[in-house]
Amino acid sequence: MDLILETDRLILREMLVSDAEALFEMDSNPTVHQYLWNKPLTDISEVYSYVELVRAQYIQNNIGRFVVVLKETNELIGWAGLKYNIEMVNKKVDFYDIGYRLNEKFWGKGYASEASFAWLDYGFNVMGIKIMEAAAHTYNIASNTILQKIGLKMTEQYLEDAISWNWYELKNPNL
Repeated sequence: MDLILETDRLILREMLVSDAEALFEMDSNPTVHQYLWNKPLTDISEVYSYVELVRAQYIQNNIGRFVVVLKETNELIGWAGLKYNIEMVNKKVDFYDIGYRLNEKFWGKGYASEASFAWLDYGFNVMGIKIMEAAAHTYNIASNTILQKIGLKMTEQYLEDAISWNWYELKNPNL
């Protein structure tokens, strides 16, 4: 994909195989996966598989998760972006969700919100997405706060694998 989004502090660009080490550092951290079924990655090959999956989504759906890079240091700090979901989540299929995941050392600095605002703008104003959706573990205060900060509203709670999740939606204000 030729798409690159920029914010004041961030560059959001396509995920590359060369990003695997930085992504593995993030996804092998148990704290990062506390609210993601507590399944941190244990082998970098899992990252290579994930990168392939994301790159396939770029081709199939013309969108996907992008890496988040700090302009100041050119350091990869995580990923954020839109995903067209064809797998069932909360009894829904065929929807766009907004998501993010950052390396723990970059939490609490507003980067996830900054990247999410950029993706929300792109999704609504360039792609014309009608409704943006998202899910957050019920007890993940930070993630729930970010989704609310960018304007999504919790519409329901649901259970998946005996875990409670909050479901969020935001209708495109331009439609």
